[in-house]
Amino acid sequence: MKRVFLVVLDSVGAGALPDAAQYGDTGANTLGHIIEQKNPALPNMADMGLGLIPNVGGAKPANGAGAYGRAAEVSAGKDTTTGHWEISGLKLERPFPTYPNGFPAEVIEAFEKAIGTKTLGNYPASGTAILDELGEEHMKTGYPIVYTSADSVFQIACHEDVYSPARLYEMCEIARAQLQGEHGVGRIIARPFTGTGKGAFTRTPRRRDFSMPPAGRTVLDALKDNGFFTMGIGKIEDIFCMQGLCESDHAAGNPACIDAMITAMKRDFNGLLFVNLVDFDSLYGHRRDVQGYADALAYFDARLPEIKALMNEDDLLILTADHGCDPAHTGTDHTREYVPILAWSPAMKALTDLGTRKTYADLAATIADLFGLDERFGAESFAQLL
Repeated sequence: MKRVFLVVLDSVGAGALPDAAQYGDTGANTLGHIIEQKNPALPNMADMGLGLIPNVGGAKPANGAGAYGRAAEVSAGKDTTTGHWEISGLKLERPFPTYPNGFPAEVIEAFEKAIGTKTLGNYPASGTAILDELGEEHMKTGYPIVYTSADSVFQIACHEDVYSPARLYEMCEIARAQLQGEHGVGRIIARPFTGTGKGAFTRTPRRRDFSMPPAGRTVLDALKDNGFFTMGIGKIEDIFCMQGLCESDHAAGNPACIDAMITAMKRDFNGLLFVNLVDFDSLYGHRRDVQGYADALAYFDARLPEIKALMNEDDLLILTADHGCDPAHTGTDHTREYVPILAWSPAMKALTDLGTRKTYADLAATIADLFGLDERFGAESFAQLL
């Protein structure tokens, strides 16, 4: 292939993994439940074989073309960083630490000393609910809001009239430098917001993620080292700390990221375009908004023809996910699920079943294989099936 477009539909899981009970996620099925309850119009993904993936449901293709399947996660965890790293070929032997009871006193005290002020919160919470709970006190005191979730995250929320986004990013960089080793969480997340009071606070698009640098080699490194072009769109640059990327467009939100992807596709390059569409997760999955999630899937599906129209026969589009976040499940956190795999090229004339892949890393192995590289990242390429 000349170009591969890898699109992560953030949190669009395809059914509970066999070990989901260990994560409290028995019965989770992000795609299955959304299709069952809201039946969004997804004709373009259906033609790629979406409805043929086990436990997903929905319309079956009449005269489709493409390749379809699903992949299991072998890394421990169900967070963004772990999922994206495994997609890129880096599997984690140990999960990132989580803090269901908040961070230890020594962690918070060291952070407060470094930033020169006290903090509020320090407990797991929904990102929107905690603004109603602590936003007004934050505006009165100037104390940043610190919170976490079931995932390995240290989140800092600040009103933009109290702290500029630049200062919030500085605080996140301080936290990132401190939270290493035993307390090396997957991500420090800057959560700027605006608004006048409880019920009126709104998070802004200036969110930033400060991840741990990849703990090993990824397909991005392999491609870049061999002279191929690599570009991230959305929060890909944050997840990989720019490692292995030649360029990045930090677009925010699904519409903007799709627009940025289409702009990049009009360029002539030989390599990988790696895209994250975060709204499924952040706006709808975590808020348990089944209708909003369904509408977002339909919106993406409706824009697929624009993407396909820009592709040549030596281009390949791959759609997948990094974990689940079933809006019909209990709680407000990610769910441990298979992820779908849908692939399409103008050269494809029929449908191919990729089966159930043993690891998300099969995607990295396949991409490396398609570009003639020898690395397989301890996974199995399905390039020959394509």
